[in-house]
Amino acid sequence: MASPLVSIGKRQIGVGKAALIIGEVAQAHEGSLDSAHAYIDAIAEAGADVVKFQTHIAEAESTPSEKFRVAISRQDATRFDYWKRMEFSEEQWKGLARHAAERGRIFLSSPFSVEAVDLLERVGVPAWKVASGEVVNFPVLVKMLATGRPILLSGGMSGWTELDKVVAFIKKGKAPLALFQCTTAYPCPPEELGLNVMEELRARYAVPVGLSDHSGMIYAGLAAASLGANMLEVHVTLSRDLLGPDVPASLTPAELAQLVEGVRFIEAALAVPVDKDQVARQKSELREMFFHSVVAKQDLPAGTVLQREHLATKKPGTGMPAERLPDLVGRKLARDLKGDQLLAEEDLL
Repeated sequence: MASPLVSIGKRQIGVGKAALIIGEVAQAHEGSLDSAHAYIDAIAEAGADVVKFQTHIAEAESTPSEKFRVAISRQDATRFDYWKRMEFSEEQWKGLARHAAERGRIFLSSPFSVEAVDLLERVGVPAWKVASGEVVNFPVLVKMLATGRPILLSGGMSGWTELDKVVAFIKKGKAPLALFQCTTAYPCPPEELGLNVMEELRARYAVPVGLSDHSGMIYAGLAAASLGANMLEVHVTLSRDLLGPDVPASLTPAELAQLVEGVRFIEAALAVPVDKDQVARQKSELREMFFHSVVAKQDLPAGTVLQREHLATKKPGTGMPAERLPDLVGRKLARDLKGDQLLAEEDLL
């Protein structure tokens, strides 16, 4: 069954369309609004299609007992405090969305609570990105489904049984759906990327698919593009010298630009199948320049019965093809030949 196209703003994702490339800021801004705006500019300059954040409301999603995923913060006593520091006001979120639009980028943010969905609904996101840890947060999914907007879902910690349940729930709610293969590891080693799962997702659910990559390198995204990924999501950091739990799994803006360039190169290559015979016909002049012809290795008088030592193959390829050389041994010359002269059929008896 063919996968339907999914529209994200003015962009369509799916087979035959350019991959949607998402630059994920997450909490790389460290709670600084100016830094968040700087990330929008950096991601836009790199050529990604989407600038994506994460919207955390501490009181709505966390408790003081929540543990740090990576104990990296020197200023937050608890994970709750960390989420609190990551919060922006509704007007600040709207300002970030406006900035992304001014740079010609799609603005998305992953909500981590019902309240965050409500906030982002007022901000006006064109689609919902569901993080791997929110896959079975059904109150959040119900809120998303009520908007009718597309859902982009990562299943980095889910097996097939759980994904089957969630996908059926979303499809029953009639929301357009696209799925990311994702492995929740920061950074993710190559043997855990699961590039094969993209096609399994496409075949199992008949939806556009992509890779949410945490390898911290461009190679996974390029490999996914060559396998027909409809979407690519990568974390971004302004510098690898910055602190933050996602820095080791992130690309710098320069690396993101390389990834974008590489993906578009791969897409252009895959879009036009090559006919080898047609290429050979088109390269006839180059064939004459680079191919070899049979030549006399030395001056040879008429009547010479050709032996292997009398012949060589040299450029250009405008004479008797080099592949004919074995067939010429034992033939007699009809006329004199000079050394390096290209043999022609009329030179032989």
